Amino acid sequence: MKKISQVPSLYTRLEEVIGCKWSVSVLCAIRSGIQRPGALEREIIGISTKVLSERLRKLTHYSLLKRETFPELPPRTEYALTEAGRRLVEIIEQIQRLDIQLQDATPGDSDAEPI
Repeated sequence: MKKISQVPSLYTRLEEVIGCKWSVSVLCAIRSGIQRPGALEREIIGISTKVLSERLRKLTHYSLLKRETFPELPPRTEYALTEAGRRLVEIIEQIQRLDIQLQDATPGDSDAEPI
């Protein structure tokens, strides 16, 4: 039997990111221009401070977000998408468009493309 590598594969990392229901919301909110944790928490209905902090750490760890802290009083932290984060959000948006197309298609519609 083949052993699974200790190094997480791209697919495993993707599961860890997308598998959490909040990751996509965080990525899309940042894509829309919301960069500060407090604003993200207000924008993403239902997310707790603890979960948001964990998601921001995880997304930063996987290089989907970059974190910048400004030496001000009080300190200010902002998040932005990395190139990999932008590419992932583009894929998520494509999936969302496909979902809308599939919902709009009626069964037996000859114009609907098979998956």
